[in-house]
Amino acid sequence: MGEEEEGRSTQDDGVFRATLVTRGRRTGRSHAVRLRAVSHAGKIYLSRRRPDGDWYLNAAANPDVRVMYEGAGVGEGVESIAGTARVVTDEGRLRLISRLKYPGQKKADERRVAIEVSPGRDGRT
Repeated sequence: MGEEEEGRSTQDDGVFRATLVTRGRRTGRSHAVRLRAVSHAGKIYLSRRRPDGDWYLNAAANPDVRVMYEGAGVGEGVESIAGTARVVTDEGRLRLISRLKYPGQKKADERRVAIEVSPGRDGRT
């Protein structure tokens, strides 16, 4: 798979660019950040090297999030998924997400923290 593939459904293993929308842990305001995401086993994973990023702390404090990304087909526009975020604590899962996010790169071996987003009951909205 390419390093940054657009239009992945949450059922495929793959890397894609997404916008994560969180609610600020202090202000309560909506915040959006563009990130490299990994889809695996029906969930979306967002990771970073350190646990001090605002998006990470916001998602951990306020788990109701939204993930937006380009649709899979030509001219489909932006897809949006409402979901629930949780901090990934399983070391094996963290290593897998790093390998999927950075296949064949040295970065794949770096220790990371991650948020797992499970799509809400209503799925895509």
